[in-house]
Amino acid sequence: MLVNKTKRQVRHKRVRAKVVGDASKPRLCVFRSNQHIYAQLIDDANKKTLVSVKDADMKGKKSEIAKLVGMAIAEKAKEQKIVEVVFDRAGYQYHGRVKSLADGAREGGLKF
Repeated sequence: MLVNKTKRQVRHKRVRAKVVGDASKPRLCVFRSNQHIYAQLIDDANKKTLVSVKDADMKGKKSEIAKLVGMAIAEKAKEQKIVEVVFDRAGYQYHGRVKSLADGAREGGLKF
């Protein structure tokens, strides 16, 4: 029987086989740990991280912080003239903090 981390890694490999970002439409990748959440825009064609955001000094509930991280990455993406992205949930279920981050990014102006 697979443990939760291994199951997530299997799901992530399945998602990454289909989700690819490029310079015009980068991949919005999410990583969440028990305490923190991170987001980054990645150009897979050139293998470069274009923008990254973490929840370093944000205060509040975890889901509220995730929404702020989503809005922050959208703001940084607009500075680099990025409007459309491909969402990569990294094998996590689309609810809770992952959904809050996606909602915050949409409110900030990103389309996916």
